[in-house]
Amino acid sequence: MKRKTYRHDKLSLVEKIIIYVLLYGGVLLFAFPLFWMLSTSLKTMGEIHRVPMTWLPAFWQWNNYKQIFIDAPMSRFLWNSLWYSGVTVAAVVFTSSMAAFAFARLRARGSLILFGLVLSTMMIPSQVTLIPQYLLFNKLHWTGTYLPLVIPAFTASSFTIFLMRQFYLGITKELDEAVKIDGGSHFTMYFRILIPLSMPAFATAAILELISRWNDLFGPLIYLNDMTKYPISLGLANFTAAYGATPWNLLMAASLVAILPLLLIFFFAQKYFIQGIVVSGSKG
Repeated sequence: MKRKTYRHDKLSLVEKIIIYVLLYGGVLLFAFPLFWMLSTSLKTMGEIHRVPMTWLPAFWQWNNYKQIFIDAPMSRFLWNSLWYSGVTVAAVVFTSSMAAFAFARLRARGSLILFGLVLSTMMIPSQVTLIPQYLLFNKLHWTGTYLPLVIPAFTASSFTIFLMRQFYLGITKELDEAVKIDGGSHFTMYFRILIPLSMPAFATAAILELISRWNDLFGPLIYLNDMTKYPISLGLANFTAAYGATPWNLLMAASLVAILPLLLIFFFAQKYFIQGIVVSGSKG
């Protein structure tokens, strides 16, 4: 059966208007929280609680962004999140890609069963293994450090393994035969052929893992007890402690600073992210 396709130049004027209204409506819907955060971050507390509410501040309080670095060690929080996210993302993506390479390109008895077991771990809630993990890390005297958060990243991620495996399956296996003819090993195939061809999949996996690690509150809350080691997610959760009440203007300013790195990374890497999602999702 031939798939029906729609071309933009074949649509009628009414259809184009409906599509653009839906698209711009979706943009406004998803952009509104960001606009509200920006507006609130530039208001005084009096303006925030004013009735009726105002959409824009009467006087733009840019000093709010300076104040958050004075009232809290925001620079330290950001640095902690940057290095923690960078190390864990690199570890997860690299180890997961190696496991995915084995599942996609190597022949072994029972590999499909083993792959099914790997996927089944995604159905186990993290709360189930929380207490055993904490007891283990506490016995190793790792609590209070980043080791319980960083070391498990080197054991790969089941979702990232699945994502990378799907991408590898879309690369022709004739390349494997060509490498073997030239006397290359599996390592040659992985490092010199698959990795250069898999940049979209690597970018997709890295962005998804970065968002997860950057926004992770539960892990640092359990294992870290020193404010100088807090990432930005935990720093924001403790941002109101010095005030006794929530300073919404400063909290929104700090939140915008916290999400700015993610917005920049996604903006510059969105081409690879979309390409990796499309290609990985269309293979199986």
